[in-house]
Amino acid sequence: MNVLVTGAFGNVGRSALEELLRQGHRVRCLDLRTRANERAARRYGDHIEVMWGDLRHPGDVARAVVGQDVVVHLAFIIPKLSATGIESEARPDLAYQVNVEGTRNLIEAMQAQPRPPRLVFSSSLHVYGRTQDQPPPRRADDPVCPLEHYSRHKVLCEAMIRESGLEWVILRFGAVFPLAMRPDPGMFDVPLDNRMEFVHTRDVGLAIANAVSHPEVWGRILLIGGGPRCQFYFREIAERILEAMGVGMLPEEAFSTVPFCTDWLDTEESQRLLQYQRRTLDDYIRDMVAVLGFRRHLIQAFRPLVRWWLLRQSPYWRRREKARRARRARPVRKPSPAL
Repeated sequence: MNVLVTGAFGNVGRSALEELLRQGHRVRCLDLRTRANERAARRYGDHIEVMWGDLRHPGDVARAVVGQDVVVHLAFIIPKLSATGIESEARPDLAYQVNVEGTRNLIEAMQAQPRPPRLVFSSSLHVYGRTQDQPPPRRADDPVCPLEHYSRHKVLCEAMIRESGLEWVILRFGAVFPLAMRPDPGMFDVPLDNRMEFVHTRDVGLAIANAVSHPEVWGRILLIGGGPRCQFYFREIAERILEAMGVGMLPEEAFSTVPFCTDWLDTEESQRLLQYQRRTLDDYIRDMVAVLGFRRHLIQAFRPLVRWWLLRQSPYWRRREKARRARRARPVRKPSPAL
């Protein structure tokens, strides 16, 4: 099949791209022209077709969808570590233009084709809001309650897609960590007692590639997670990853206490259809150690400095340290002399 992937050189994009190629699809990539994306594209050589463009520009999108059988729409400005360098919560106006208006441009371009392609849309568990007070797992038909700009954008896009008249499948992802050397400062926003379902980025890529050609997925909303063996409390995930990196677990005071928008998922139906749950957190940790390579020894050698730098990324740690300094600087009142 001819498959267009938007946001093809991001975290999930590269996993999907590689699995689509492995399965023999002809892949066209639409992404922003940046140095990082150009370096990523060169890795694939002539195996892919690259079209540089911006979702905000209807002409770019219209050219990209011509002749495609399926569109995998991954491009989105996210809350942290966005490939654009822009965070959805810091620039909601720009994020709306890319996320919502860009998706509208894509839908309209697809509708205009003589034979409209099918659409695979990447959504998020964030659309359910805070659910730690509810018994798990989350299910596809649970009510949505988006709390931040990012998840509101996802809900708006899902509604547009359902009403578009196109053939579509919506995949709501669990926690998909990138295989990158730089830790995500967003980890500090997750309380250590928060339920979280991990899913390996390569398993997400497999789920997307399998969805492209599966006859039963269209018109469904499917939850994509690692399954019961990937269901943890965040404390265990953070401890295992930080220890493997050579950093060691960070103080509890560095993490938020406000429930975060993650949970365990009911993935029975998505696994039945897509057969993608192959990897665990252990596999991710091994992959991360391989990515770090010799740098892991440097992290261990400069561990106090690395820990200090990481803690500086936590607003909760900074706030508490500021309060501690203020208490220490507070003058001590001497007792009045007895008369």
